Amino acid sequence: MNVGRIGAIVEKELRELRSNPSAVLPVAILVTVCLTVPFLVLVVMPQMTGESLAADPTLRLIVEKAARSSPRLAALQMEAAVEAFMYQQFLLLFLVAPIVGAVSLAAYSVVGEKQGRTLEPLLATPLTTAELLVAKVVAAFLPAIVIEAVALLLYVLLVFLLASPGVAGALVNARSIVLVGIVGPIAALAALQMTIAISSRVNDPRSAQQIAVLLVVPLVVMVIGQIAGAFVITVPILLLMAAVLAIVWVLLILLSMALFERETILTRWK
Repeated sequence: MNVGRIGAIVEKELRELRSNPSAVLPVAILVTVCLTVPFLVLVVMPQMTGESLAADPTLRLIVEKAARSSPRLAALQMEAAVEAFMYQQFLLLFLVAPIVGAVSLAAYSVVGEKQGRTLEPLLATPLTTAELLVAKVVAAFLPAIVIEAVALLLYVLLVFLLASPGVAGALVNARSIVLVGIVGPIAALAALQMTIAISSRVNDPRSAQQIAVLLVVPLVVMVIGQIAGAFVITVPILLLMAAVLAIVWVLLILLSMALFERETILTRWK
């Protein structure tokens, strides 16, 4: 696999993205929503109702259960612990945003090349199938992950400014780092690879988007399950998830290479 050729395709894709900044709009909108919702729930709503979230007995029980496996959470007063717990759960939203947003970019990377009549010159070059597919995934992954990183920094800063003392410190822990630094990027790569694999066989980018976004469903279940107290996701569980997602990603790379038959793929698109 030639890194130079991959880099050239990634550079081309990013250059085209710079000429069409509206392409990253879905990522920006989703990240803005993820950045807004936690503070509406944890700051604005309690001020409007005059009632703290810590007053909810069910939520207190859930936080007490979570604190048994989190010393930083256990060290906080109940009101601050509830805030820290909820801010941790909203971090899961930042896994969903880059996946959905980046998939919208990747879905057009193969189908869009065909529609724009720019795929044929690429397939006529010495570029291998693996190099082309990896370059497409990386080119969609980089903008999404950069936007997410900026949003996460803003999120932590706003928590530091608006939350109770000690909440920001409890938020930045091993679980959060594994969640957004390992699980999130690998999940995004797997979703992107699935999108590329599907888009090599369909002529409608929306079909690839709809199927690939199925990877978001388990993450949504995680958010709901944790807030409801159905289970607590610990660091070992997150690392196991990351390993499974990494295996899925590798399998999807092999699948996308098998589906992308460069000699016949153009004749199948009508």
